[in-house]
Amino acid sequence: MVTDAPRTYPTELPLVALRDTVVFPLTLQPLAISRPLSVEAVNRALARDRLLFVARQAGENEEPQPDDIKRIGVIVAIRQMAKAGQGIHVIVEGLTRARADVISRGEQTLMATVTPLPEPAEKNIEIDAYVSRIQDLIDKALSATGGGMAQELRTLVTGIDDPLRLTYVLASLLDIKAIEKQHLLENDSLLEKLKAIAAALNREVALQELKGKIETAAQQDMSEAQRQYFLRQQLKAIQNELGEGEKPEAEDLRARVTAAALPDTVSAIAMREIERLERMTPASPEYQMIRTYLDWIFDIPWSTRTDDRLDPLEARKVLDEDHYDLDKIKERIVEHLAVQKLKAARSGVIRGPILCFVGPPGVGKTSLGQSIARAMNRKFVRISLGGVRDEAEIRGHRRTYIGAMPGRIVQALKQAGAINPVFMLDEIDKINTGFQGDPAAALLEVLDPAQNHSFRDHYLEINLDLSSVLFIATSNQLGTIHPALLDRMEIIQLSGYSEEDKLHIAKQYLVPRQLEEHGLTPDQMSFSDEAIRLIVGEYTREAGVRNLERQLGAVARKVAARVATSATPLPAMIVTPDEIDDFLGAPHFHREVSFRVSRPGVATGVAWTEAGGDVLFIEASLLPSGHHNLILTGQLGNVMQESARAAVSHIRASAKTLGVTAEFLDKNDLHVHIPAGAIPKDGPSAGVTMATAIVSALRNQNVREDVAMTGEITLSGLVLPVGGIREKVLAARRHGIKTFVLPALNEADLAELPAEVKADMTFVPARTLEDVLNTALPAPALT
Repeated sequence: MVTDAPRTYPTELPLVALRDTVVFPLTLQPLAISRPLSVEAVNRALARDRLLFVARQAGENEEPQPDDIKRIGVIVAIRQMAKAGQGIHVIVEGLTRARADVISRGEQTLMATVTPLPEPAEKNIEIDAYVSRIQDLIDKALSATGGGMAQELRTLVTGIDDPLRLTYVLASLLDIKAIEKQHLLENDSLLEKLKAIAAALNREVALQELKGKIETAAQQDMSEAQRQYFLRQQLKAIQNELGEGEKPEAEDLRARVTAAALPDTVSAIAMREIERLERMTPASPEYQMIRTYLDWIFDIPWSTRTDDRLDPLEARKVLDEDHYDLDKIKERIVEHLAVQKLKAARSGVIRGPILCFVGPPGVGKTSLGQSIARAMNRKFVRISLGGVRDEAEIRGHRRTYIGAMPGRIVQALKQAGAINPVFMLDEIDKINTGFQGDPAAALLEVLDPAQNHSFRDHYLEINLDLSSVLFIATSNQLGTIHPALLDRMEIIQLSGYSEEDKLHIAKQYLVPRQLEEHGLTPDQMSFSDEAIRLIVGEYTREAGVRNLERQLGAVARKVAARVATSATPLPAMIVTPDEIDDFLGAPHFHREVSFRVSRPGVATGVAWTEAGGDVLFIEASLLPSGHHNLILTGQLGNVMQESARAAVSHIRASAKTLGVTAEFLDKNDLHVHIPAGAIPKDGPSAGVTMATAIVSALRNQNVREDVAMTGEITLSGLVLPVGGIREKVLAARRHGIKTFVLPALNEADLAELPAEVKADMTFVPARTLEDVLNTALPAPALT
């Protein structure tokens, strides 16, 4: 007779350490692998012959050491593998026992040098007797009162002829401690293993019998409780027949459906849920879930709407009362109301516009939404989207989850109490994408006029008409908004305020509000125009008015303290510039342009940021005996670095025209620095400023202190257009700049500037770098 040769195995295998788990030969075992060392071991096995060495780990160490691992384990083959969350799930088949002679740990995984420990087949009368005993115990366990063991176990056991395999299969199925399983695996005697399995089955039978007694006693108690429940139900039915019982909850709910005047589809869904509710006992967990769902249906204003104020002139008057300037936005709202008025005369329906206010902080984007709602006579609701990273925040959770709720859209409609509110999505540029989904993608349906008439919340699963809602989003910048979401919105830019704008806003809105908040009256305190201008110029430097209001509040607070602590009534106080130091201390900002550009190689540029415009000083310096290098510092981005290189190349190419030597880099290094070094900077608009600073350093000539500039430079010296002209001009004016050099192609943007700004400053359109230098570095000393 020919027998199969014993299977051979590699002497070195990847090792997986198991906590509280023992795998046996001749069995299949599912394993959840999550530790990096174990995941790498599985990956290595899959890349080679799918073989692993698995052994039990002593202790709970997250990073097991070789001494923590038992030496006797099992060589297994990976049969199935699937990724799951942070790890993987595998099904392995135990092939043979093995001993780990050497366990080594590398940087990524554990490896073991193994020696197989095959177990010979044994057959004798004593073994047969124990096998028969084990089968009897299995029958007894299955027939026990508790019935805890699976019935399929009988078929599985009777189909196994090999006593060793029977031992390992039962050991993997029975509730045995991991340390006892390890002893069973390490034991070389089949008879001793059968004795251990028989003892475990005896414990299982005793446990099942005890559980059966407990369940019998519990069923008797439950039967008594059911009897009392049926008696109470019969008593309730008798009371209802006599007219003495309570009104059923289902009838109350049906009455609410009728009173709510729900749409037909919503009413049908509500009635269906009420019928389901009637068939349930109040003790059922699903009963309360359906009850909560019905409450949400009743709370949503399906057909409730407010009457719009369709008088455009009256609406404009309300907007002017709340906000100064912002004519573009006011005109857009007036246009919407005018169109709605004409459509209403023809029984037409106009969809609500979807606007996006983009501007620096403090210019009134959020408060403008409240003003628009008041002007249109609509309800106002606001959702802050800053930091939202879960798609369910917008669409809600499905009702299968415990504690599920509708999304913020539905919750806000409930809060508004009308189907046509002004809906503000604040800070839409601050939305984050998390592993729960992309909230911006969920907003695509909400903000699409072609789709939002049938918005579907995951919790309600009912079409909700949002076409009457006026959506207003606010943002500080457009770059971080999803492109598809940006395409659905009408962008309206809000620029920063000029000094005159801030003076009007302070006198008309901020001062009266601060006086009221601090318990003062206009008869007790007022500000002179010069005092407000001083606060604007030397105590705040911002595009909006938030910090200005804070400083006005600080002055009002100190005056309120004087009034409250005075024994006699104080005369009316008019705050003048001379008193500002006493109230607010030393000025916070100084005009430093003349100081910063007092030396050659420094030019004044302007930049656009999320907070509005700002002035930056670009410095250039020649370093003798250098290595012909261009050194760029100040945390410059790639685009700004390329602009600096383009400026240097043009200056070298046009050196004679610009009055400098083309060989300035032959014996020198050129260092260009843009303070502040801790703030990252990027963009092409500083190109002409860097070129001017470099020419200033090469000529050893100061740049005019009252000149600021912006524009992208090309290799041929052309000045290309840039964005944010209004914010940049206002920032330059706040720093005392009188002459502003801008690209000639941006000349049309000057129409957006306030009249007082255009009258106070000189604007020089530039087509080439020579035009810029003629203004910033007049009458160069040619050499």
